[in-house]
Amino acid sequence: MTYLLAQSISKCFERGGQQVLAIDDLSLAVEEGEFVSIVGPSGCGKSTFLHMVGGFEPITQGAISVAGRFVSAPGPDRGMLFQDYALFPWRTVLGNVGWSLELAGVSKQERLERAEYYLDMVGLSAFRNAYPSELSGGMQQRIALARVLAFEPTMLLMDEPFGALDAQTREIMQEELTTIWQSHKRTVLFVTHDIEEAVYLSDRVIVFSARPGRLKADIAIDLPRPRMPEIRKSAEFQALKNRIWDLLREEVLSSKVMS
Repeated sequence: MTYLLAQSISKCFERGGQQVLAIDDLSLAVEEGEFVSIVGPSGCGKSTFLHMVGGFEPITQGAISVAGRFVSAPGPDRGMLFQDYALFPWRTVLGNVGWSLELAGVSKQERLERAEYYLDMVGLSAFRNAYPSELSGGMQQRIALARVLAFEPTMLLMDEPFGALDAQTREIMQEELTTIWQSHKRTVLFVTHDIEEAVYLSDRVIVFSARPGRLKADIAIDLPRPRMPEIRKSAEFQALKNRIWDLLREEVLSSKVMS
């Protein structure tokens, strides 16, 4: 079943009194339970598109629907995870995870149960009473992920969530995310600059053109699941990675020529 449908999306910004076309005539369908990543040159509108799906950014032209309902504002069906952890330093780990549930008026008992459940899922139950400043960057991003999951959205929108992490922690977080996704199969739209990350995580990788962002390629990642870390060393994995890099390199070079 098609869960996300973007139809002929365009997005214009005004900059210095001039209209800038960020995304042009972009159409995309994502099936329920799919993990889809978006890659593209810097400034091509990847994050802008994600924010439009989330309802945080208005659409200039076209329409986006999620589960058959047109998107016009943020909603509890879509959980957003950013590169910035956006945690409250004065709240404990448990308090941070339960924050959105508190805003939604969920009872204290249910908040605690859900927060504990998702903290256990991300491996942080033992740190429930710690404060964010006492934890590493990877652990803080786990808290942010648990907070989004605790709200139990049907779709996760992830904007370079591991971009600020060191390489080792980033790889571990990728492996943990695949495990969580495998057990819950929420629909995921994931923006990243990291081609290897996109290939490892995804069912499909969408390649955007240089600005204005258009759909340049839609590549199926036909690698077995569950994904083991060793898959990164396979010839199939490297071939997909090289194919996507060639497409991106073509866009980067063409945009330099145009400028």
